[in-house]
Parts: sequence; C-alpha cells; structure tokens
Amino acid sequence: MIVSILVAIDEQNGIGFQNRLPWHLSTDLKRFKTLTMGHHLLLGRKTYESIRRNLPGRIMVVVTHKRDYQPEGCFVVNSMQAGLDLAELRGDSEVFVIGGGQIFAQAIDFVDRIYLTLVHTQANCDVFFPKIDDQRWLETDVSHHEADAHNDFPFTFKTLVRKSQSG
Repeated sequence: MIVSILVAIDEQNGIGFQNRLPWHLSTDLKRFKTLTMGHHLLLGRKTYESIRRNLPGRIMVVVTHKRDYQPEGCFVVNSMQAGLDLAELRGDSEVFVIGGGQIFAQAIDFVDRIYLTLVHTQANCDVFFPKIDDQRWLETDVSHHEADAHNDFPFTFKTLVRKSQSG
C-alpha cells in the first residue's frame, strides 16, 4: 500500500489559520477529489471538525486520543499506525494523510509520496507543514497554474516521491 500526503502549503509552509484553509483554490479541490476518491483519508480530529462532514466516496479515518469521540460514518483510531493498518486490512492501494499539522509531522518521515500544492502567497497561518528535506525527495511531476476567478492565488502542483522508493 502506498502512503501519501496530500497538502497545500504557502511559501512559508503554512497550511491553515484558525482551523480553516486560508485560500480558495477550486482547481486544487478538484485535484483532491480526483486523487482521493475511493480511498481512505487519514486525518486528525481538528481537521475532521474543520471539514464538518464526511467526504462522499472516501473512507474517513480520524486519529484522536479522545476515547469517546465517534463521529458518524467514520472510523476512529488512536494512532497513525492503527489508521494505516486499518486501510491496509481493508485492501486500499493508497491511503492519503490529509492533515493537520500534528498528523503531517507524524507521517512525514515514512510516507512514500507527497502530492503538494505550493500556493504562491504568504498567508497568515497558525499551523504549518514540516520542512521538506529536498535531499530525500524526487520531483516527478510539476505544473504551474495562474490565479483566476476560481483560484485566489497562483499555485504549483508538485508530486514528490521518496528517493529510496524511486530507484
């Protein structure tokens, strides 16, 4: 099973402000849906609560230490490893770690792939993505997109593959 991170960051590695995305990028949301449809999404409780709903066609796996937390229609686990084990046991070919900051920090050292959206702005963020060590990752795909009526800022899609996995 491939373990991937799917994240949008600003130029300072910011990913959110007050439990919300600090931008609207319609093209990024469409990419998110296309990549994750039919797969397990591994996310923290705060990220789940910021989404405020289950995403259709995806299996939501919420990582939390709150023992009595049980949102309807989700799996709840108490560790990242338990979430990965669940997705693998259920036969998923790729699981997507989608946030937030603490979950990304736990996952960055062992994921196989990062689907990165670099938003070309410096948003006022209070949650950040861990620094990406360029020595460990190979860029396999890059595409730039300009801001328009549906996308607040210009942005670049990048796919990064862990070098030890690529060759």
